[in-house]
Amino acid sequence: MRRGGLVRGFLTVGGWTFGSRLAGFVRDVMMAAYLGAGPVAEAFLVAFSLPNMFRRFFAEGAFNMAFVPMFAKKVEGDEDPKGFARDAFNGLGSVLILITLIGTLAMPGLVWLMASGFVGDERFGLAVEYGRIGFVYILFISLVALMSGVLNTHGRFTEATIVPVMMNVVFILAMLLADRMGWDMGQTLAWTVPVTGVAQFAFTWWAARRAGYSFRPGRPRLTPDLRRLLMIAGPAVLAGGVVQVNLLVGRQVASHTEGAVGWLSYADRLYQLPLGVVGIAIGTVLLPELSRRLRAGDHEGGRASFNRGIEFAALLTLPAAVALVIVALPLVQVLYQRGAFDAVDTRNTALVLAAYGAGLPAFVLHKLFQPLYYAREDTRSPFRYAVWSMVVNLAFAVGLMPVMGFLAAALATTVSGWVMFAQLWWGARRMGDAVRPDARLRARLPRIALASALMGVVLWLAAQALAGPLGSAGLRYGALALLVGAGIVSYFGAAFALGAVRPADLRTALRRQR
Repeated sequence: MRRGGLVRGFLTVGGWTFGSRLAGFVRDVMMAAYLGAGPVAEAFLVAFSLPNMFRRFFAEGAFNMAFVPMFAKKVEGDEDPKGFARDAFNGLGSVLILITLIGTLAMPGLVWLMASGFVGDERFGLAVEYGRIGFVYILFISLVALMSGVLNTHGRFTEATIVPVMMNVVFILAMLLADRMGWDMGQTLAWTVPVTGVAQFAFTWWAARRAGYSFRPGRPRLTPDLRRLLMIAGPAVLAGGVVQVNLLVGRQVASHTEGAVGWLSYADRLYQLPLGVVGIAIGTVLLPELSRRLRAGDHEGGRASFNRGIEFAALLTLPAAVALVIVALPLVQVLYQRGAFDAVDTRNTALVLAAYGAGLPAFVLHKLFQPLYYAREDTRSPFRYAVWSMVVNLAFAVGLMPVMGFLAAALATTVSGWVMFAQLWWGARRMGDAVRPDARLRARLPRIALASALMGVVLWLAAQALAGPLGSAGLRYGALALLVGAGIVSYFGAAFALGAVRPADLRTALRRQR
């Protein structure tokens, strides 16, 4: 993939991911309006996080990180990639069926591990009920992640990234129907989870079939390639488990404050918008790209791809982080405060959002640096780094909980994220020129940072000037649009004036063909 094609891939995946995050935000705004941060909302959010946690543990964050480089090498070397993909599909599927059965039966224990603060009130029983309904989602969505890895390796990013959009649209339609028909909203949301899993699986299976890969259930075979995959994936799975322990610690801390699970979840949706658009786009495109470069011995091309990835990430992530910290309160106030979501929920969600925003660049940088290791089939180093990150997260969250309450969970996530990045960067130095910034990156990074700082000043002044309209029911949407517009104009105006980005770069990247 040429350099322009790499940026085209970032933009394709980022565009569809933005659509998914936007639809997910609409979903959460509707949920906040119908349920607020009350018991039903908290129970559903914990129940829905369980299959998603295991999905990241086994598929997206671990298994696929080991699968994609091996699969990419087989595609480049014409070494029966279809057979390897089929064996991986059947092997992962058999493990997931077993996990689904065990998890459904052990749901009370899983809910306790996620949110022990729920014990003794109605939230616990609801979370167990919703969890048992929706846990099968892990089976479908994990297999979707594997098939998406196949599609991404072949440069078919659109088919793989349209799937999350579908999930959020189904949720929105389900809530509208439940409201119209008078159905129980919690039950409706719970049953929508497996329905979306089936829909996403069916679409991705069809897309893979169009690409020439026909996945059918079969008896798993422990082939030499699959054994090697398991050996490589093992540390990655453990690293993914460490990341999930960090999330588990956060929810445990939050579950002891009524409403806090909801505050963290609603803030996470806003924070995930830039993280998903930039981080997922880079991680999805960069891993197969680096794997192909290394396979071909093109180390200079790999370095160029990595540098453009950092530049693209910084250009969009730094201003987003500044904005989330400075205008967290008006964002949450305008977007969420309605119906059952009151002013207290707004204030606490904004505090969490600001804490998350400070860690946004670190988590996007994870997506950039981890492919450097996984493309070299080094999954052990990220595991070691993740363990130290977990220790920091645990100490920070538990140690500060008596002082800061639920906010300790959000701040611990940010601190541990920066610790993880520092380790990834330090360990990558042994890769030599692969991570050495080129002249263009060295020139543009300080300018991007300065443009972001100037935008921050403009946003702060604009938020003060628009404080009245932002709090008015009839004017708040227009006021928020003006605030966002001021940020966009000031940032890109400063970026162009300082030479942090040039319009010709984007036009050239979009014109180039694969």
